[in-house]
Amino acid sequence: MKTLVTGSLAFDTIMVFEDQFKNHILPDQTHILNVSFLVPEMTRHYGGCAGNIAYTLAMLGGDPLIMATVGEDFGAYSQYLEQKGLNQEYVTQVAGTFTGQCFITTDVDNNQINAFHPGAMNHAHVNKVGDASGIELGIVGPDGRDAMIQHSEQFAELNIPFVFDPGQGLPMFDGADCLKFLSEATYTIVNDYESQMLLGKTGLTLEQLAEKVDALIVTRGGSGSEIYANGEKIVIPSAPISSVVDPTGCGDAYRAGVLFGLAKGYSWQVCGQIGALCGAIKIEHSGTQNHAFTMSEFAERYRSAFGQDL
Repeated sequence: MKTLVTGSLAFDTIMVFEDQFKNHILPDQTHILNVSFLVPEMTRHYGGCAGNIAYTLAMLGGDPLIMATVGEDFGAYSQYLEQKGLNQEYVTQVAGTFTGQCFITTDVDNNQINAFHPGAMNHAHVNKVGDASGIELGIVGPDGRDAMIQHSEQFAELNIPFVFDPGQGLPMFDGADCLKFLSEATYTIVNDYESQMLLGKTGLTLEQLAEKVDALIVTRGGSGSEIYANGEKIVIPSAPISSVVDPTGCGDAYRAGVLFGLAKGYSWQVCGQIGALCGAIKIEHSGTQNHAFTMSEFAERYRSAFGQDL
């Protein structure tokens, strides 16, 4: 099933602070905050939500099409996508801009402080969902504000089922905006922190929000996830991991798993478990697109984690 993945393509610079942020931030002095973190470990990766989701979805055997805007510095990333066999037909280069840049600092507790330069992402509304043919499923991920609004409207107008995934873009929208997205979307995915923001913006409960879509999914990191669908709450356990290396991009891997499950017509329980396992595999690797598996390996690990055949 062709799946249109709208959102950012970005370069991720990931730095590791070998201490806890809380030991260096004085709560009563935040009005004059001036903090510097020594980060002896730094790596640079290809990322962005659209790239991350498409990467894992393709590895699962899905058929993702990336729709995004990039800058003049995109050359190496473009070559990488070509090597991975990821379709770039709907990736638009914007002259005079940088590709999105994310600077991520992670402490020993896996807390993160991020800075993001959107660059070409601010022009993402130049891409139109209708330009892509044969699309049967989609996701509206974090992107330029106008792009997220317009792509959501376009998916709805074309009657293409899609996931609304506001992610880091959620602060750009007020309660009325969020309710409009939910009225257009088929499914919504947020993490636990974003779910609280969504409740605050709309004044509704999770159960009330879930009534507006076919399914509302809330991921809770190592505590698993919850899927509100058909008037019930389905609890998805986290998948066992060998070690925590880097949490960056785990949510995107989870979303790829859910999209794959939806494309296959699997139950919500199975969709959530596929997502959970994708996130678990990702957290064992540094960067957002450095994990790898074959489907036979994935099926065996799925069986071990959940006691079921995939």
